[in-house]
Amino acid sequence: MKKQLDIFFTCLMFYTRIPCPKNITHDPDYLNKATRYFPFIGWIVGSISFLFFYSFSFFLSIESAVIFAIIASILTTGAFHEDGFADVCDGFGGGWTKEKILMIMKDSAIGAYGAIGLVLLFLAKFKMISESISIITNQNILIYLLFISAHSLSRLAAISIIFTHEYSRDDASSKSKPIAKKHTWKEVLGSSLFGLIPLAALSYFNYKILLALLPVFITRYFLARYFQKWIGGYTGDCLGATQQVCEVVYYLSFLFIWKCI
Repeated sequence: MKKQLDIFFTCLMFYTRIPCPKNITHDPDYLNKATRYFPFIGWIVGSISFLFFYSFSFFLSIESAVIFAIIASILTTGAFHEDGFADVCDGFGGGWTKEKILMIMKDSAIGAYGAIGLVLLFLAKFKMISESISIITNQNILIYLLFISAHSLSRLAAISIIFTHEYSRDDASSKSKPIAKKHTWKEVLGSSLFGLIPLAALSYFNYKILLALLPVFITRYFLARYFQKWIGGYTGDCLGATQQVCEVVYYLSFLFIWKCI
C-alpha cells in the first residue's frame, strides 16, 4: 500500500502543482508506474474545476463561472498540458523535418502558431462547457460527472499512446522521457479503469453518452498516426496536445449526443 501511495504521489507531483509529501521524488521507476494513475489525476483536476464553477455560479452567470473553472484547472496543472499543446502547434506548424519539429517544440518560447492555437483552444473549451452546462442546468451531479469524465477520458486517450507507440527523441533531454520506457498490464488496466469509470457513471443518466468514446479515440488514433508520420513516435508535448484536443472533442461529442441522439 505504501508503495502504491508513493507511486500515486509521484504522479500527482509530476502532473500537478498540488503539494506532495517531501519524501516523493521523480524516481524513474515510479514515473513509469505512475501512468496507471494519470487518468485519476483527471478526477482531481475535474473536481477542483467543478468546485470553482459551483462556487462562482452562486453569484455569477454560467459563462463567468466557467471561466473560473478553466482557470482553476490551468492553475492546478501549471498549464502542463496547455504548454504541450502550444509547443505542438509551433513545432508541427513551423517545422518540416523531424529534427526541426523537435527543435521547435523544445524551445520554451511560444510562437504565432502556439499563441493562435491556445486562443482557439480556450474559446472552444469555454463555449462548449458553457453550452453543455446550460442543457443540464440544476443537475449538479451531472455537471460534476461532465467535468471529471472530460478530464479523465482525455488523459486516458493521451497516455494510451505510450502503450502503442515509441518515444521519438533519441536523448533524455525531455522530462517526459522516464514515462516512455516501459509499461506492464497494471499500467494499462489502472489507467483504463480510472479513465472510464466517470464516463460509466455519467452513462447511468444517459447511456448514449458512451458513444463519446468513438470520436475521442478516433481523434487519438489520427493524432498518434500524425505524430508517427512526422517524428516517428511521440513526445511529452504530443501527449499534452492529445489530452487537450481530446478534452475538447469530448465536450463537443457530449453536446451532440445529448441534443441530437
